Amino acid sequence: MTTVYFITHPDVEFLPALPVPRWPLSARGRRRMQAALDLPWAGEIEQVFSSAEQKAIDGATILREGLDLDHTVVGALGENDRSATGFLEPEAFWPVVEAFFSEPERSVRGWERACDAQVRIVAAVERCLADAPGRKCIAVAAHGGVGCLLLCHLKREPISRANDQPGPPPGSPPGSGGGCYFVLDGERGTLLQGWQPVDT
Repeated sequence: MTTVYFITHPDVEFLPALPVPRWPLSARGRRRMQAALDLPWAGEIEQVFSSAEQKAIDGATILREGLDLDHTVVGALGENDRSATGFLEPEAFWPVVEAFFSEPERSVRGWERACDAQVRIVAAVERCLADAPGRKCIAVAAHGGVGCLLLCHLKREPISRANDQPGPPPGSPPGSGGGCYFVLDGERGTLLQGWQPVDT
């Protein structure tokens, strides 16, 4: 069995002037990701994969350097494509997110459809497994939206936000949140453990 730890990037620098895929982890996000190195399973990881987005690369780099791992970038692990709108202020962003999950076969404001993003993330994780033959444990550093879609697939449930990662506390500053993981059996495609914070 190959165990897969699917890890979402923690807090990011909120930089509206830059394309969202270029946003890095904030200082708090880096501290939270460093805390993941102390989790009891961290030492079992044999290879780390990440999307090509800066925040995911930053998280994977912390794992790579802290655990002396190989790191492979897989573009298809990226968050759902939101380039049609670019950055949206939170009051405009969250209603589009709700529509994205509630109407998975519709392109909301030009965003990638949830059903398409789900097919992509499932295939991307399968590619990671194929690129890590003989590994017993890998980590995938990616994003909350596609993580929710993957979790829906693993649980054989319709796409919905019911399987989204826990959000930040009310009143948290922009860019807060993330930094959660779940665990799956890569060979059987089954869920072993639901969302947990990386900094417990």
